[in-house]
Amino acid sequence: MENVIELRDVSKAFKTFLIKDMNLQIKQGYVTGFIGANGAGKSTVIKLMMNLLRPDKGEVTVFGLDHATYAKEIKERIGFVYDNNIFYNALSLKDIGKIVAPAYKRWDQTQFKNYIDRFELPVHKPIKKFSKGMKMKASLAIALSHNAELIIMDEPTAGLDPMFRRELLDIFQELMVDEKRSIFFSTHITSDLDRFADYIALIDQGEILFNQPIDELQTQYAIVKGSTALLDRDTEANFIKIDRSRNGFQALTNDVAKVTEVFGNHVVMERASLEEIMYYVRGARNLYV
Repeated sequence: MENVIELRDVSKAFKTFLIKDMNLQIKQGYVTGFIGANGAGKSTVIKLMMNLLRPDKGEVTVFGLDHATYAKEIKERIGFVYDNNIFYNALSLKDIGKIVAPAYKRWDQTQFKNYIDRFELPVHKPIKKFSKGMKMKASLAIALSHNAELIIMDEPTAGLDPMFRRELLDIFQELMVDEKRSIFFSTHITSDLDRFADYIALIDQGEILFNQPIDELQTQYAIVKGSTALLDRDTEANFIKIDRSRNGFQALTNDVAKVTEVFGNHVVMERASLEEIMYYVRGARNLYV
């Protein structure tokens, strides 16, 4: 099985939002970062993957299986971490563990306790008294305690302090030692993905703009800076989007070799961050929408 998740020609219509004929493949054994602005459709796509929404058209498969026939088997193999609290506020983590454990054949109580200790979570305190970071740690502890093959996370680092965000990323890297496990990580904090993502998928207004290996993005894209005197109709064709100012221009290219050939040492090229790639690619698309 090459792809752990596949969306084929998926459409889903809402009153003010539309996903149309989406195709998206998530590779097994890798970390895929799913980026996009708030409202771009990240959570909707995750809900389609989780069978929390049904597509109007098209097919969604997880582990090569469809939800209609294999819903229970799919859920058994997935660990889900959501950006909001999904537990009963009055319950303690100990109570929640007792409720969740029977739902999974491969639940590991020892592993659950280890994560609780590692995250320094109180087992008897009601969830309503947890901070947002503590609630996220609790979700993660449960998601990691039934030997899930696929971890799906919707904005897991939002609102967390920098220290725990770094610890969380270290945990994800530990999990990926097992090359059969896959992580799908939705976030608007693109810097979190630079450290450990293998693939990056960008969504904007319900459309996948690219889904590429991160090392390919890093070699293909660059920020170019230079004098506006260098720009004309022909040279502008080398850029995805151009920002002009009194001091010159700054632009994104997806063809470093061509820009080097055309401009030589008359421009400065810098590595483009994921945030810059997202900003310029979305900006270029929105010029024509």
